[in-house]
Amino acid sequence: MYLLLADLVVVLHLLFVIFAVLGGLLLFKWPRLAWLHLPVVVWGAVTEFLGLICPLTPLEIWLRQQAGADPYHGGFISHYLVPIIYPPGLTPGMQWLLGGGLVMINLLVYSGLFVRKRKSRQG
Repeated sequence: MYLLLADLVVVLHLLFVIFAVLGGLLLFKWPRLAWLHLPVVVWGAVTEFLGLICPLTPLEIWLRQQAGADPYHGGFISHYLVPIIYPPGLTPGMQWLLGGGLVMINLLVYSGLFVRKRKSRQG
């Protein structure tokens, strides 16, 4: 049961990352989702810039340890998804690039939303 919960935490973590990076695109259809998306982006960027560990990471490790498993080996999710979330050789400089990329992607998306809303008010 612990391994299943750990795998679910990894999936949740991956969905959080995807939502932080690309979730702004959903705002073109559902603008009110910004109230959820903006805090996610801020959390993701701050986590990268400051080198913090997301609380989901220790939770996953704890669950795997409770199951008596190595925290990052075995199974489809551990083999394919974990390296995306925790790339090998991640350095503070790389974290700054990731955080900057996250901010830039979302600035572009929110700028597009702003322009779209402005045009709709004018026309």
